[in-house]
Amino acid sequence: MLSLPIYLDNHATTRTDPRVLEAMLPFFGERYGNAASRTHRFGQDAAEAVQVAREQVAELIGARPREIVFTSGATESNNLALKGVANMYRRHGNHIVTVCTEHKAVLDPCRRLEQVGFEVTYLPVDRDGLISVDALANALTPRTILVSVMAANNEIGVLAPLAEIGRLCKDRGILFHTDAAQAAATIPLNVDELGVDLLSLSAHKMYGPKGVGALYVRRRNPHVRLEPQLDGGGHEGGLRSGTLPVPLLVGFGVACQLCRASLATEADRLRRLRDRLYHGILDQLEDVVLNGHPTQRLPGNLNLSFAHVRGEALLMSLYHELAVSSGSACTSANPEPSYVLKALGLDDELAHASLRFGLGRFTTEAEIDFAIDAVVRSVRRLRAISPSYHLARASDLQPAVSPRA
Repeated sequence: MLSLPIYLDNHATTRTDPRVLEAMLPFFGERYGNAASRTHRFGQDAAEAVQVAREQVAELIGARPREIVFTSGATESNNLALKGVANMYRRHGNHIVTVCTEHKAVLDPCRRLEQVGFEVTYLPVDRDGLISVDALANALTPRTILVSVMAANNEIGVLAPLAEIGRLCKDRGILFHTDAAQAAATIPLNVDELGVDLLSLSAHKMYGPKGVGALYVRRRNPHVRLEPQLDGGGHEGGLRSGTLPVPLLVGFGVACQLCRASLATEADRLRRLRDRLYHGILDQLEDVVLNGHPTQRLPGNLNLSFAHVRGEALLMSLYHELAVSSGSACTSANPEPSYVLKALGLDDELAHASLRFGLGRFTTEAEIDFAIDAVVRSVRRLRAISPSYHLARASDLQPAVSPRA
């Protein structure tokens, strides 16, 4: 028996894994010490738990524990990376390069830096959502201090060529940051192999608790220095002051450990379910557009546009059956069409008529089959009352007219 609505919005957030919750619970109760209070057993116990979590997060991305700075999530990590580098390296240059389809947690800090004198280049993407590494290379100048490209797009799931970008940045002596919040749960990431100097993570995108994340900060070759964005106690090596949320960090660490253990199998499982969803819809509906590269994307991501359907009406018609979205959770209150889909070249109407499906650890084949039926039924019902759909079908049925001699 399926429990409705079926959750297919795992890019917005993921359900906390029961094993993560179990590991966290003691730290809300009897193990309640402050990790900064090292003079007694309660504080020492908390500090040891934090160290284990730091090691677990580091292992997921091939980093060293002392290179992990705990934050409140990827938004704070991105801000610390971008503003921290900009302010610390300003005497070396004032130019940053990023991509027009980045998450708002990168784009908004970049806009803020522009207001205080920094120059930012926003690279375009092609129809599949990919950037050109050659275009990136041409955008670099002697004043470029940072390149920020997300590992996987949060709306269309497209994967960036991180290793190529890392090599390019290393050759030019430019720092490289990536927002890996969407990728870390299912895509193998190794900061040394990819040439990444800064990497942002968020626990709630990988079956951990909300309100905690991390920023990887390379400590050698090169030793990256950042200007702190929060002052008040010198926690996290002076980079992020504030009492550490020990229960959340414990959960974050276990979440990373579980993701690392399932990397070899989970991606294939999600890819099969995603393809089942895609072909199940495509076999029964015409005028459906796949947004993003067909294969170079997250295994659990599917973003589709349905022509001749109003997006808001489609979401409402699915409300009681499926939990899906029309784009990023951070911009869901914005009535404008997705800036990511617009960057791919979609017009407003088609961009508005899009659904983002995010499959996850707890998604089942039976849920996918139900989702196929629900989407097909809703689209057909809405198209039946759509004038543009009937005009398009009538146009298709018109006989070809030969030109006069």
